[in-house]
Amino acid sequence: MDLLVLIAKAADVCLKPWSHAVVPLDSSAAAELDDLNVRIECRDGDGQRHPDRDIELEIYRSGEEINLMLSWWDQPDRPMLWHGRHPVWMDGESGQRCSAPQDATPLEALGRRLRSLVQPG
Repeated sequence: MDLLVLIAKAADVCLKPWSHAVVPLDSSAAAELDDLNVRIECRDGDGQRHPDRDIELEIYRSGEEINLMLSWWDQPDRPMLWHGRHPVWMDGESGQRCSAPQDATPLEALGRRLRSLVQPG
């Protein structure tokens, strides 16, 4: 199955009740795990877009490890989630480590699910 479809399905499971579509931000790397950058677009049950709930996902390789960066689209004031071997929340503007926001649980679940999809072995 296409990686972008798997990402959308993972978002649907972890970020209920919303449904999601995945839009590549760099068409040249649409299926490359070494450097994939996409926007996960959010819709409600009636198909109405909710851009305030969109998430940017960056997947990149560091040595043998696959790392993820999840952040709210166009909301640098909100914390972002780096997910390597474990999740780390960072301030969206400074990049400094910070505590998890109140709504962290679904995004952390999405990070775990996505990392299990892309990290070999």
